[in-house]
Amino acid sequence: MTTMKRFLFYLFAVCLIARQGWAAPAPFPQPEEHDYTIRDFKFRSGGALPELRVHYRTLGSPSRDANGLVRNAVLILHGTTGSSAQFVRPEFAGELFGAGQPLDKDRYYLILVDGIGHGKSSKPSDGLHAKFPHYGYRDMIEAQHRVLTEGLGVNHLRLVMGTSMGGMHTWLWGETYPDFMDALVPLACLPTEISGRNRVWRRMIIDAIRGAPDWLDGEYKTQPHGLRTALEVLYYVGNNPRQRLKDAPTLKAADEQLDSYVTNLTKTHDANDVLYALEASSDYNPSPDLEKIKARVLAINFADDLINPPELGVFEKELKRVKKTKAIMVPESDQTRGHGTHTLAAVWKRHLVRLLSHN
Repeated sequence: MTTMKRFLFYLFAVCLIARQGWAAPAPFPQPEEHDYTIRDFKFRSGGALPELRVHYRTLGSPSRDANGLVRNAVLILHGTTGSSAQFVRPEFAGELFGAGQPLDKDRYYLILVDGIGHGKSSKPSDGLHAKFPHYGYRDMIEAQHRVLTEGLGVNHLRLVMGTSMGGMHTWLWGETYPDFMDALVPLACLPTEISGRNRVWRRMIIDAIRGAPDWLDGEYKTQPHGLRTALEVLYYVGNNPRQRLKDAPTLKAADEQLDSYVTNLTKTHDANDVLYALEASSDYNPSPDLEKIKARVLAINFADDLINPPELGVFEKELKRVKKTKAIMVPESDQTRGHGTHTLAAVWKRHLVRLLSHN
């Protein structure tokens, strides 16, 4: 899209919003997109790829101190089946990346990475299908680390911040590379092994895909029926019941909304990619090594999150073991959207501002 087309599109959107009586979203800067290729990447599952492509987006530029240490880099990590594109939207970039905002790109060097198996990084649907090496979260953060250090020459991070799966990666970053960052902000996740209902809904997706008659061991020609079930489950866990009822107050409206969601995502999602993404969480368990974290931690969860409900008590138990930590439980309100609130930066960005005010 040309600059003029972008301007006209934005002008049209502002006019439409004004007509409807809504608040206009702030304009936000567009990132540059790049790929970094890691040669002969070996996975913990035993598999390997001669070339692993990792896609990333950047805004701003690095600033180094007298010792050559990068002081303003911020790594932002996305959720399961998502990509870094989810952060280049008004509800996130429009609240954080602009002039004078908490992560102003003229002050910070922002790095948004597509995890292995996601977005424009190497993934099963590129051609290997079910022959793609099985990856876990620790493979994903190793690849992220290599992009930073080998590809971008970043030797220090001001902040690691992630949503959902990206939040879980944030916990692992703090343990695996404890001297690499100043602060961690994991959103909508818990620092403990995937278990209970969190494991159940993931297994529902995995079983639906692998158990579908048209799965064909991952060599299907058209998307298997299990993908629809997977997307329906993702829709179910992504919001809170009150908002779902508000958006769809009748049986007909609920069916239409669900069908529209699944139809749209089926065009952009692949069953192998979704399956691998859900199975990747099997190696996640930061609990045994939480004491290794040295960075300041701001852990933000949401009271209406169906995946990480507050009544589990995990926050209170595990965070006592982290030296410099603050836990925020955002109460349900008209602005929250359950698990998906992690990308609605207006709801929680004031807490980020306080964290960044610390040297």
